[in-house]
Amino acid sequence: MHSRSSTTTTTPSSVRSKVLAIAASAALLAGASVASSAVAAPAPATVPAAPVALAAPEVPGRGSTALNLFQWTWSSVAAECTSTIGPAGFAYVQVSPPQEHIQGTSWWTSYQPVSYRLESKLGTRAEFKNMVDTCRAAGVGIIADAVINHMTGADAGSGTGTGGSAFGVDYFPGLYDGGSFNDCRSNISNYGDRYQVQNCRLVSLQDLRTGSNAVRDRIAGYLNDLLSLGVAGFRMDASKHIPAADLEAIKSRLTNPNVFWVHEVIGSAGEPIQPSEYLGSGDSHEFQYARNLKGYMDGSIAGIRGITNGLLPSDRAGVFVDNHDTERDGHGTMNYQWGQKYLLGNVFMLAYPYGWPTVYSGYKFTDRDAGVPGSTATRVPDASCSNTAVWTCMQRKPEITGMVKFRNAVTGTAVTNWWDDGSNHIAFGRGAKGYVTINNGASAVTRTYQTSLPAGEYADLVSATGARYTVDSSGRFTATVPQYGALALAVGSSTPVDPGEPGTNRTTVFYRTSWSTTNIHYRVGSGAWTAAPGRAMTPACTGYAKIDLDLGSATSATAAFNNGSGTWDNNGSRDYTLSGASVIVENGAVRAGDPCQASATSTTVYYPARWATTKIHYKVGSGSWTVAPGVTMASACSGWVRHTVASGGQPAR
Repeated sequence: MHSRSSTTTTTPSSVRSKVLAIAASAALLAGASVASSAVAAPAPATVPAAPVALAAPEVPGRGSTALNLFQWTWSSVAAECTSTIGPAGFAYVQVSPPQEHIQGTSWWTSYQPVSYRLESKLGTRAEFKNMVDTCRAAGVGIIADAVINHMTGADAGSGTGTGGSAFGVDYFPGLYDGGSFNDCRSNISNYGDRYQVQNCRLVSLQDLRTGSNAVRDRIAGYLNDLLSLGVAGFRMDASKHIPAADLEAIKSRLTNPNVFWVHEVIGSAGEPIQPSEYLGSGDSHEFQYARNLKGYMDGSIAGIRGITNGLLPSDRAGVFVDNHDTERDGHGTMNYQWGQKYLLGNVFMLAYPYGWPTVYSGYKFTDRDAGVPGSTATRVPDASCSNTAVWTCMQRKPEITGMVKFRNAVTGTAVTNWWDDGSNHIAFGRGAKGYVTINNGASAVTRTYQTSLPAGEYADLVSATGARYTVDSSGRFTATVPQYGALALAVGSSTPVDPGEPGTNRTTVFYRTSWSTTNIHYRVGSGAWTAAPGRAMTPACTGYAKIDLDLGSATSATAAFNNGSGTWDNNGSRDYTLSGASVIVENGAVRAGDPCQASATSTTVYYPARWATTKIHYKVGSGSWTVAPGVTMASACSGWVRHTVASGGQPAR
């Protein structure tokens, strides 16, 4: 929202309003010099509703996940789009209000418009345009926070805005005068009174007469100006304070009346204005989702599948863990100060198929009114993620970047393989494309998970270490999830286990075993150990399990082996030192070799699984070719197929 001190802002879920719109086009662009006369409140003509944009458009390969960079300058957003946001796979960035506003260091000055010129403390019009273009080039659309319910507070008197425009009470030259505002000049005191909420002043902010054609034209002119610069959509600030029909009429005047926008309607039980009545012109943020999420994370997450009960339909709901209002004003949500639980909340939001998610990233504060440290009355300093004392930079956390990739990878899939322990450990799949487990408890948990994933080796998308896990042919893998931690695997993060990578320093390890499950717990060189029990090894030939280790620049790895149930082989507490292209570990000793391939009598061919069925047509040495189209290759690991050719040491073609 937009207030100075604490604001009571709650809202809606009632009826879907019919559309009252005006058949007129916006003739004014924001910031243009126009003579303004007193505006009466004419009865609007009834015309057909503007088409509704349903949900944030999916961006091919990126889904629809947004990032809210609160109080980031346009120059900083542009740089972040190129370095981080685009590569991470975000589809959109929501930016703070771009219009001219009152001067001051507090964050809420951005929500007190003086004019619709694009000259704010976050940057100039030219910088805004450059940001839009730069982010678009990185594959990221800009969603602008649009403040159209009101102008600056009457209690501010008169002054000069961040772009040099004069203003006063009922006085915004070339834009609005006294007739442009609603007749109620007192502050809202009763949120149970629809008239007050939509016609009176929100903490002194001068409430625009949005039922007026002239006011609608000017607002549409501002939004059209932003559209002309390439903005992809809008967050409609304080929508609950504007009648739904007025917003529909404004949208009908846009050059693109189907543009995506999402309403800020803070719904509370028992209030007359609810989010569902605004679905006639766009989606609505579902604040109750964030409240429910906090409740689960603060208690037990076993029942978190019920988080969406009674909420807006998934394709109409914008969801978040917190935003700039809720992190400050006690709306019953989490914020960055919750630490790991806050990150786990984001992991769940991005993993679970409900709504259009927005990740929030702002700055640290102790004073709820304080702006970004170092701000002046007319300028906010550029964001710097190296300054961890100020900026939260959630978009750079591995839990966030990994889960954005996860969500993009599992788009369109349903929840499968749900499991929970009845308390604070859950796990679930997204079809055959992904699997996530969340441990909201104070102790690490080791278990074997059942997935629908194809067999293969997968990188954990949440871990900053790039830990890898092997899913067997039955869809199972074993892992240890740390306290207040998570793990996520997705098709696309998998690699072939067996062939290795030519030109890299790798060791293939064969371990003699009779265990049904065999894990290797290891470290490369002097690096960190894998989380116990380590990585699962895959069955090789009879009596052996195998795994391929990347040694990087190291010359060896140190390892121990276990069955995942407490039985270990650590070589009498001495561990095993592994080096060379291929090693065999058995009977307490390590030697070079491959027990499964004597004297190179066969060749295993791996090929990307590009088709539903892949065949290999070949001949060995000077022998005959196989009958076309060849021999069907078997599934290897995710994204790969393989076939072993009995080559007898001869080359195969």
